[in-house]
Amino acid sequence: MSKLMDPKLFAKLVLAWYDEHGRKELPWQQNINPYRVWLSEIMLQQTQVATVIPYFETFTQKFPDVQSLAKADIDEVLHLWTGLGYYARARNLHKCAQTVCEQHQGEFPGTVEELEQLPGIGRSTAGAISSIAFGRPAAILDGNVKRVLARLHAVDGWPGNSKVQQKLWEIAEHYTPTKRNPEYTQVMMDLGATVCKRSKPICTACPLEDSCQAHGQGNPQDYPGKKPKKEKPVRSCQMLMLQNPAGEILLQQRPSQGIWGGLWCLPELESEADISQHCIEHRFSKNAPAMERWDSYRHTFSHYHLDITPVLVQVNPGNHIGEAKQQWVNPASPGELGLAAPVVKLLQNVAELQQKLL
Repeated sequence: MSKLMDPKLFAKLVLAWYDEHGRKELPWQQNINPYRVWLSEIMLQQTQVATVIPYFETFTQKFPDVQSLAKADIDEVLHLWTGLGYYARARNLHKCAQTVCEQHQGEFPGTVEELEQLPGIGRSTAGAISSIAFGRPAAILDGNVKRVLARLHAVDGWPGNSKVQQKLWEIAEHYTPTKRNPEYTQVMMDLGATVCKRSKPICTACPLEDSCQAHGQGNPQDYPGKKPKKEKPVRSCQMLMLQNPAGEILLQQRPSQGIWGGLWCLPELESEADISQHCIEHRFSKNAPAMERWDSYRHTFSHYHLDITPVLVQVNPGNHIGEAKQQWVNPASPGELGLAAPVVKLLQNVAELQQKLL
C-alpha cells in the first residue's frame, strides 16, 4: 500500500474536479432534506443511478415525506419497489420511517451514531445522510468509494474482508475534510461511478491519476480484490399459475422474512411434487385439473440459482376463496401489490395468452 496523501491536497484535487464535472442535477440533489437524501441512499445501494431515478421520482410523488411513508401499508411500499430488487431494503425503509415518526417525532437524527441505530442504515449510509443532509463532516465507504481508494493506494484483498474494510475506512477517515464536506461526499461517489469504473476506468479524466498507485502499476482492474469465488447452489421448483374460470390467477403473500419477503408470489411446489394432489387437498379442484407445463428458466439470486418450471393449472375452487394472505387477481391488472420479478413476467404471459384466446 502506498503512502497516504496530504488530506488538504486530496480534497483540493477532487473538489476542483467536482466543481467542473460533478453531477449536480440528480433528482435527490434538488430540494435537499434528510428524507430525500435517506431515500436516495437506500435506493442506490447495489443499484445504478439510471435505474433509481424513475423509482425515486415515483416514490417521492406518492410519499413526499417520512410521515406519509410511515402511514403507508407495506403492500403499497413493496408495489412501488417492484423491480428494484433487494426487497429487504423496502421493508427496512418502511420500518425506518415508522421508527423516525414514533421515536424521533418525525425528524431524522443528524449524527452518524444515531442514524446507525435506525433500521436499514449502516455506517456508510449514515455518513452520507449526516454529511449531505446535515452538513456534518462524516466519512463514507460505499462501493464506489472503496474502488477509488483501493486503486489509489493499491490496497490488496477483497473489501468484504474485515481487515481490508478496516484499512479502507482508515483511509476514508484520513481524507474526509471538514470544509465542503457535502460536496466531497458527492464527488467521491461520482468519481467511482463515472470515472473510476469497475471494468473500464477512465484514468486520464481522473484528478488523482498522477497519485494513483494502481494506475502507475498499469493494473487498476485488479483493485479492489475480487470476492473469493464460490459455486452458487441450484434449487428448483414448480411455480403454479392457478387459473379459475374467471381467468384470475391465485397469488399468496410470502412471510416478511426471507427471499421475496412480504411480496405476493405464485404458489411454489418442489419439482417432484404432485400438483393434482396439491390442488385437491387445498380445495382448488375436486378432480385432477388440466395443466400445461411451460419451459423452465433460471432466476439468479445473490447466493443461489432457482430453476423455475411454470405450470398453468385450470382450477375450479367454487366458493373456496383460499387461505389468509391469498387473493385471486386479474393477470392483466393485478393491482397495487408488491410482486416478485418472475411473477410480474408470468402474469404478463398469462394475460397475453388470454388475449390471444379471445
